[in-house]
Amino acid sequence: MVRLNRVLLKDAGNVIDKTLSEILVCPLSKQPLRFCEKTKSLVSDTIGVSFPIKDGIPCLVPKDGKILEEEGDASKA
Repeated sequence: MVRLNRVLLKDAGNVIDKTLSEILVCPLSKQPLRFCEKTKSLVSDTIGVSFPIKDGIPCLVPKDGKILEEEGDASKA
């Protein structure tokens, strides 16, 4: 039996299962998203947009995305 790694990405009230975060893709570019510890959001590096996580649920509706600044972006950490 394969045992899934249940490592959780945590924030005050926001939790995403790592397995789930590995299969989520950007709704616009269809490319993988990465979790940003600093902003507690999912980031599409391909198009420079971050998507919030509310109560552990990724908000991947395009209108919920926030365009990131190119230089000095806090989410690059």
